[in-house]
Amino acid sequence: MSLPPVEIPSGAMRFNSDSQKLEYWDGAQWLQVSTFSPNLNGGARGVFGGGSPGGSSNIIDYVTISSTGNALDFGDLTVSRGEIGACASSTRGLFGSGWDGANRSNVIDYITISSTANAFDFGDLTAGRSSSSSLSNSTRGIWADGFPATNVIDYVTISSTGNAADFGDLTFARYGLAACASPTRGLFNGSATPTQRNVVDFITISTLGNAQDFGDLFTGRYYPAACSSPIRAIFSGGQSTTAIEYLTISTLGNAAKFGDLSAVVLGHAGCSSPTRGLFAGGGGVNTIEYITIQTLSNAVDFGDLTRTNTSFFSALSNAHGGL
Repeated sequence: MSLPPVEIPSGAMRFNSDSQKLEYWDGAQWLQVSTFSPNLNGGARGVFGGGSPGGSSNIIDYVTISSTGNALDFGDLTVSRGEIGACASSTRGLFGSGWDGANRSNVIDYITISSTANAFDFGDLTAGRSSSSSLSNSTRGIWADGFPATNVIDYVTISSTGNAADFGDLTFARYGLAACASPTRGLFNGSATPTQRNVVDFITISTLGNAQDFGDLFTGRYYPAACSSPIRAIFSGGQSTTAIEYLTISTLGNAAKFGDLSAVVLGHAGCSSPTRGLFAGGGGVNTIEYITIQTLSNAVDFGDLTRTNTSFFSALSNAHGGL
């Protein structure tokens, strides 16, 4: 029996057994979820690059998101670094910023996600930074925040190569955020300065301009991870919490509880397909866990990265919620 409409939370999802379609509640009615299935040349891939502690890494791993199992070697970044931000279109992945143990990097690398090979130079961010976050739609890649604490947002056109340009500013300067997107809107959450914060900022990806306030998570987070479907944003973990929370990207408002990671992990990374989210590494472990984005639940084991002691790296996919 269906719940009365007043009891259905906005953003709730269901499978309609009559139409055999996935639907979501927009606060007034059930709407069919539109899905897009691009040619992914072998399936939706999650790709993980860079990392620390114990110096910095140039390793790139990959997995097939729809399966479970251990990651495989993809290739190497052009420069070893941790505290890196990553984003992607359906064909090309970008890794930008980072810390090589001595300097903060402005380097952006690119890979072709359907292949396995070393990364190539794409261009540079507007300034060297570490601990930045990144998101994208099919056209634009965007980096925001970073250490030293900044409110700067940069952008590039993913299909080209070249240096980044200024997009606008976050609502305040900070670092240690996580980011995810729908095709139209990007979300940023987290803060390592001046304290752990629960503020969520949003931007409209196709425009230029400053971020605006979206709402709040119920837990302040320092180095969380994020992933998304086109409808739902997921933020997980960070210092001192296993909590996973979710937001409906098209609306404004505060987050709700989704579930929990299996352990507290600081500096882990997230990526997704339209239906499944992965969270990997953090806290010096190589574990990969997964969730089903439309179902509220705890994360479960997926497999392992190729390296141990992995933190402060980044992840991308060719089927994330921004595409």
